[in-house]
Amino acid sequence: MDPLHIGIVACSAEGAALCFRTICTEGPAVLGPHGHPEVSLHAPSLSHYVRCLDRNDWTGVGELMLASARKLADGGAAFLICPDNTIHQALPMIEARSPLPWLHIAEVVAAEAARRRFRRIGILGTRWLVDSDVYPSKLLQHGLEFVRPGAADRDAISRIIMDELVAGVFRPEAVAYHQAVIGRLEEEGCDAVVLGCTEIPLIISDANSSLPTLDSTRLLARAALAHAVAGHAP
Repeated sequence: MDPLHIGIVACSAEGAALCFRTICTEGPAVLGPHGHPEVSLHAPSLSHYVRCLDRNDWTGVGELMLASARKLADGGAAFLICPDNTIHQALPMIEARSPLPWLHIAEVVAAEAARRRFRRIGILGTRWLVDSDVYPSKLLQHGLEFVRPGAADRDAISRIIMDELVAGVFRPEAVAYHQAVIGRLEEEGCDAVVLGCTEIPLIISDANSSLPTLDSTRLLARAALAHAVAGHAP
């Protein structure tokens, strides 16, 4: 039986591309040479999402996600993933109307954190994501504590993400700033850190972080690959 068709509801290009590449490059390990599930991706202009985010219009964010979901369903996808942590805040608003089931990025990350027996997780991402309940709710369900960076760090990292990373700009200063924030989270007792923007793994990994990292982009891609190969939707 062929693997299930994966639908990617894309927001920013860099995060979506990393997720897509991970599915395709790790597929051969389970499906044989050159094998990977069928994958479709839909991406409206990022500007549409940013306009909604800037005015705190989560209903608008949800409608954009739902429009992508419907197009992917029409294209034959069996289930959906969204390699963007921030806009998961709108998923509960539209999930009941979605034509297909979703694999939730924060649930995937929280399950991995619990599996690896971490206890206290730092959360990195845009200020919209870090201010939200997207990760706290899932981490708490797994009995995990969490720490948000301070307000100044949230604003600085959000600026780096939105002005640099989503545009494919990767500067040494951005790496150093993320490393400093991770160091402060470590001082607050964190034993791991969520790379909760799907572009952060492009500059931060276990190789240059003082804390073990939970790479939300690749973890989501691997979970989607596992569901597709197993032949059942989330």
